[in-house]
Amino acid sequence: MSERTGQPGNLLESVKGPEDLKRLAVDELPVLATEIRDLLIASTARSGGHLGPNLGVVELTIAMHRVFDSPYDRILWDTGHQAYVHKMLTGRAGQFDTLRQEGGLSGYPSQTESEHDIIENSHASTALSYADGLAKAYRLKGEADRTVVAVIGDGALTGGMAWEALNNIAARKDLPLIIVVNDNGRSYSPTIGGLASHLASLRTNQRYEDVLDFVKGNLTRVPVVGAPVYDALHGVKKGLKDVLAPQVMFEDLGLKYIGLVDGHDEQAVEAALRRARDFRRPVIVHVLTKKGFGYSPAENHDEDCFHSPGVFDPLTGEEKPKPHGWTNVFGQEMVRLGAERRDIVAITAAMLGPTGLIPFSEAYPDRLYDVGIAEQHALTSAAGLALGGLHPVVAVYATFLNRAFDQLLMDVALHRLPVTVVLDRAGVTGDDGASHNGMWDLSILQVVPGLSVAVPRDEPRLRELLAEAVEIDDGPTVVRYPKGAVATEIEAVGRLGEMDVLRAGDPDVLLVAVGPMAELCLEAAGLLDAQGISATVVDPRWVKPLDEALVPAARAHKLVVVVEDNGRVGAVGDAVARMLRDADVDVPVRTYGIPQRFLDHAKRPKILGEIGLTSQDIARQITEAIAKRSPVLENDPTR
Repeated sequence: MSERTGQPGNLLESVKGPEDLKRLAVDELPVLATEIRDLLIASTARSGGHLGPNLGVVELTIAMHRVFDSPYDRILWDTGHQAYVHKMLTGRAGQFDTLRQEGGLSGYPSQTESEHDIIENSHASTALSYADGLAKAYRLKGEADRTVVAVIGDGALTGGMAWEALNNIAARKDLPLIIVVNDNGRSYSPTIGGLASHLASLRTNQRYEDVLDFVKGNLTRVPVVGAPVYDALHGVKKGLKDVLAPQVMFEDLGLKYIGLVDGHDEQAVEAALRRARDFRRPVIVHVLTKKGFGYSPAENHDEDCFHSPGVFDPLTGEEKPKPHGWTNVFGQEMVRLGAERRDIVAITAAMLGPTGLIPFSEAYPDRLYDVGIAEQHALTSAAGLALGGLHPVVAVYATFLNRAFDQLLMDVALHRLPVTVVLDRAGVTGDDGASHNGMWDLSILQVVPGLSVAVPRDEPRLRELLAEAVEIDDGPTVVRYPKGAVATEIEAVGRLGEMDVLRAGDPDVLLVAVGPMAELCLEAAGLLDAQGISATVVDPRWVKPLDEALVPAARAHKLVVVVEDNGRVGAVGDAVARMLRDADVDVPVRTYGIPQRFLDHAKRPKILGEIGLTSQDIARQITEAIAKRSPVLENDPTR
């Protein structure tokens, strides 16, 4: 393997676009693949990023760009974290030293970067629906010579939306649409579910008898239903040949099937894709790949094959130690709560490690359910568990809760079920860009009747509020916290209702600090002191429903300010203003949060500075607001 310098190798440097790739000789392609892997490893070692998925699609991506004419032919990635190699082969290899940095390359496809990037998705299981619509559009416009290619894999076929799209695609026999199933058996961790198990059984190259023994040995162990499912679905009545024929699963939908194809044999993939392209109808190309391929630390990493490591040593694969984070605290507390209460169970959507549930799964393996990339199912399954007398804790990233809103509203809240949803990476997350900022949850959750939402400011409050959440038995609860290291511990100096008073002041400004914004608000209060403005700082702890003690507290101040790590529209600030209006309190309310726009990727502190969520910005704007209501302060020469 060549030296990992973090710069493109000679051959890769010569590829400025797909046309250059097509001119390469076949014997040059393995060299190109090596140079690509070297650059992937060097770049992600420095900046972090999705290494394992991209190491697995090197030959597949080369083959696609040699067969199809991007951007005239449209290549869609599901999920977008598999698109690093695509970026390299479409003229961006020289920019990989800027990966996931401000002003540099995004970690996902980006329309602003290249005409070859079609959709900016990072939420899984969507590309087939995009592809269905695109292919239909080209058909209607008379552009039948264009091919739409959707690459789905890394666990995305466990999402129900993908199967809704497949059902519709199969109904149209006239669409030149190719679905590449990148079957690596994993999403973040090993892919979960019946479909995944079926695909896994197809990866073997053993003789018929060995395969039959494998299927029987695994499936028939399932209590009660195992043997009937084996008989009904795995070909005993159809004959042993059908057990080994993966096309049965897809062709029953009416889709042409090509496979199985070794995804690391570039020439074999090219041949399969050319056959699919020439068919001019919907075709499945089933490609077997290995996540982390070509880099032994990733291949041998059992948890997630270096799905998305932080900064690491490219020679050894050893990751830089991460600070004590919110996710760790949640994981520890779940183990403690699990020991106290046998009714507590945990659910994750293919993110066992990223959400901190590995310790719980090791301590209570029979009480952990990984449902795959299926957030909607996760919430309704949790509703069923709650109906059965358990208390489920569903752990997902805040941005992915968007996908399961209807289930939370109509399946959980409508039935007043005790389900706790824990939202990791809430607020500004930074490096992963617009799709991963968890800036919507405090807004969309406001409309859910009977839901309680807690936002801890530090580690003790996370433990405290999680324990309170799982004690609530007459409706759902949500606990949300940001990405990264836990905030500085801040002790309360008093109580106002059930709210923590963090700083007591004279009646000038009431600062409502939502969770981790507490430290920022205390700093702003200190800066206000220098301007002769006194501020009371409170942490609501529970932001839905709001504590009624806010009403008399607001009456005693000249200005109420809410600071939150969420979009400003419809979130806690709006809820506070509505509460005060309903109580006929005419004290003005100012809200400081995230503007309602998609934010470019950058480090969290940089983004917070750009959007005005710093102590200096808050203090300055409060001073200006007070000055407008106080001519004496406005004319003070010391300002």
